[in-house]
Amino acid sequence: MTAEDGLPLPARHWAIAAIGLGIMLAVIDSAIANVALPTIAADLHTDPAFSIWVVNGYQLAITISLLPLSSLGDIVGYRRVYLAGLALFTLASLACAFSTSLPMLALARVVQGFGAAGIMSVNTALLRFIYPQRLLGRGIGVNAMVVAVSAAIGPTAASAILSIANWPWLFAVNLPIGIAAIAVGSYALPHARPAAHSFDLWSALLSAAGFGLLIGSIDALGHGEPFGLFLLEIAATGAIGTVLVRRELGRVAPMLPVDLLRIPIFTLSVSTSICSFAAQMLAMVALPFLFQMGLHYDAVETGLLITPWPVAVGIAAPLAGRLADRYPAGMLGGIGLFLFAMGLLALALLPDGPGAVDIVWRVALCGFGFGIFQSPNNRAMLSAAPKSRSGGASGMLGTARLLGQTTGAAVVALLFARHQGPEVALLLASGCALVATAVSLARLYDSDDTALLRASNPEADSGLHAEVLRGRALSPPEEGE
Repeated sequence: MTAEDGLPLPARHWAIAAIGLGIMLAVIDSAIANVALPTIAADLHTDPAFSIWVVNGYQLAITISLLPLSSLGDIVGYRRVYLAGLALFTLASLACAFSTSLPMLALARVVQGFGAAGIMSVNTALLRFIYPQRLLGRGIGVNAMVVAVSAAIGPTAASAILSIANWPWLFAVNLPIGIAAIAVGSYALPHARPAAHSFDLWSALLSAAGFGLLIGSIDALGHGEPFGLFLLEIAATGAIGTVLVRRELGRVAPMLPVDLLRIPIFTLSVSTSICSFAAQMLAMVALPFLFQMGLHYDAVETGLLITPWPVAVGIAAPLAGRLADRYPAGMLGGIGLFLFAMGLLALALLPDGPGAVDIVWRVALCGFGFGIFQSPNNRAMLSAAPKSRSGGASGMLGTARLLGQTTGAAVVALLFARHQGPEVALLLASGCALVATAVSLARLYDSDDTALLRASNPEADSGLHAEVLRGRALSPPEEGE
């Protein structure tokens, strides 16, 4: 079986192991440094305010390079970009471990962020070549489960390491995992047919400048930047975006996927993702303040109370991935996001003096609803794109997530600056989730959702061999494993 049809067993298991190890590294390292910032600042004798660049440098590098690297994946192969990202991430982890000053550590973290972007920009694109199309939802569900579990264990792993070793070991532990991921990936990851077009450097620079400025300005506004300066930055972002869109409109495979954004199911899925991740980040930032300042739990208890969220995502995501291979993403996403919204609303309306059980079931409901939404939504985005544009779809998936998370975090900061409590943030998060619910359900009124499902799942219609979607032919349904 060729990579175009998915990999046979057991090669598929080895390939998904390589994907899982890489994603685990990238996700854990985005959270692990947060826990260690006070320790790092004290050890390097620097102002804690400057130490934030250990986190910001990593995030900014990912933000500006996701779309360029996903486009490069279309051209040179997703496998090459993924393995190069893993190698760069592993080497940068070594540099982080041996850093002796804050500038040196921050620079190493920027390089590490570019490596993480190589991993994150094409990991979902690779899933289309690892799994047969009819099992794609299952693969995306497994991927989402790995992300959720990694997010859950990140802070705990950081605390455990710091309890027995100093902070450089937070990065040194990446080395054996990174080497193992490179070895397994070199053996198991599939080859994909490269695209014929060349890499567009000017579009890459415009994309990096536009998205970097957009997400940076939103984040700065949340941290007290004057509103007038924010408007100037947004105007500059708009100007850069206009130039980029005009440049991309006439291209066969644009870096900013304007061709994919013309497909209604893709655009609706991107919009759903932005709204849902904004709601998620609103809640994730607000809940620690609610639990510690409002309900007087300590930091350890707060961590335990939030843990049911990623655990529930890890349970729901594989289940939703299997369902996504049989039912429309609009319906599954709508159900999951409605449960998510109700969980957020229940948290915002907690009674006075709630017990742990009162909190845990609400937090778990949020995570379960989010997990039911995530896998079908990601499957819809990937399936809406031709296989040759899987990199563009994968890059846009990550960009939508970052944009939503940054917006959510900035809104919480603005609310807190205006002395609004975490309950208001949770109410707003519930509203964002309800908007996402409506957008997701709108996909049920677009024939694209059903057409994509039927074309990728022959069991849904045994007489179907191909569908034509918005003037382009979909690939015929793939055969068994």
